[in-house]
Amino acid sequence: QGRLQESGGGLVQAGGSLRLSCTASGHIFSTYAMGWFRQAPGKEREFVSAIGWSTGETRYADSVKGRFTISRDSVKNTVYLQMDSLKPEDTAIYICAIDTHWTVLGISTYDYDYWGQGTQVTVSS
Repeated sequence: QGRLQESGGGLVQAGGSLRLSCTASGHIFSTYAMGWFRQAPGKEREFVSAIGWSTGETRYADSVKGRFTISRDSVKNTVYLQMDSLKPEDTAIYICAIDTHWTVLGISTYDYDYWGQGTQVTVSS
């Protein structure tokens, strides 16, 4: 499948915005879905959002619904996560992943087959 590379993380004040990017070095087939997860220190990895690559169908965790927007650019092989109205509790490492056989957009880490290394997002109060 190749490599997933995230970028766009950083330090931002509460109420601010960041846009994360995740670019795949290999081909993304129309049957794939791409997702974002996050992991805070001492906590389990949790689902944030996902998008069906060909359908554009999206899914969000309740904690980010209305504040985060996922999108994709098939020409650039890139998925984006626009994060607005950020809160200190959004602080985490954000990691993108690919589900190669989705029928329903998954929210479990077991649904995803390939993972990036992550990018740090820190929201100060």
